[in-house]
Amino acid sequence: MLKRIVQRTMSSIASYADKHTQALEQYTPCDVADALVKYGLPHGGYIPNLVQYSKNRAEAAPATAVGRAYTVLYAPLDDPRPAVKGGYIDTAPAGAIVVIGTASAVQTGGVAPYTRISNALYGGLMSTRAQYLGCKGSVILGKIRDVSEHNALGYPVFAYGLGTSAPTKVVKVVAVNEPLKVQVPAQGSANAVDVRIINPGDYVAADENGVVVIPAQDPAFVDKVLEAIPPRVKADELVAEDIKAGVPAGQAQKTRRAGL
Repeated sequence: MLKRIVQRTMSSIASYADKHTQALEQYTPCDVADALVKYGLPHGGYIPNLVQYSKNRAEAAPATAVGRAYTVLYAPLDDPRPAVKGGYIDTAPAGAIVVIGTASAVQTGGVAPYTRISNALYGGLMSTRAQYLGCKGSVILGKIRDVSEHNALGYPVFAYGLGTSAPTKVVKVVAVNEPLKVQVPAQGSANAVDVRIINPGDYVAADENGVVVIPAQDPAFVDKVLEAIPPRVKADELVAEDIKAGVPAGQAQKTRRAGL
């Protein structure tokens, strides 16, 4: 079953490493978020509350971990859905970012600790396999363990927090390469909750600043986002130079960002 699911979804994704992923590696998630705001996503594609626990330390490695989402969904053992057979990590495609989420029932509406599952969903052995297969990083919408192992590998991992126990006694994998629903606090609304969707194949950009997701369903939209990033980055470099030369920040921003 797992093999069929992965093959079906991969057939609709040209490549997990393509011209877009290569272009995005040059920029930070902040740069990407600015472009997404320009094109109608007020939150800039940002998935809140994720922390970077390890990074790619290879010489000349890009500072930003970039790839297309390979999604995995965990649910409690009493969830009526059957467990997916086989190990999800063994079919993770080269160039992908592994994105692991949980069923809505065990999310906390975007309020800390963000998940009702205290067991770690992901550990060092998973990173070892993912790195071997050529994955670019892992984003865990839950807890992880074995921090020293991820760091020793130099493999980028992002998560809500840390745990010590393995997941098998409390949760099971119920879907692979299906959309993930992520509960986050609604912007400026007390106790309100928004739901962000991470689809298989969406572009993920992550570094110490956080994790940003670019919807990939419309290739023309992705192209527009990528075209918007370089002039904004250049403008901000000029703003910084102006400020260092004594120009007031507001004036420098207004002048350099005009028309963007």
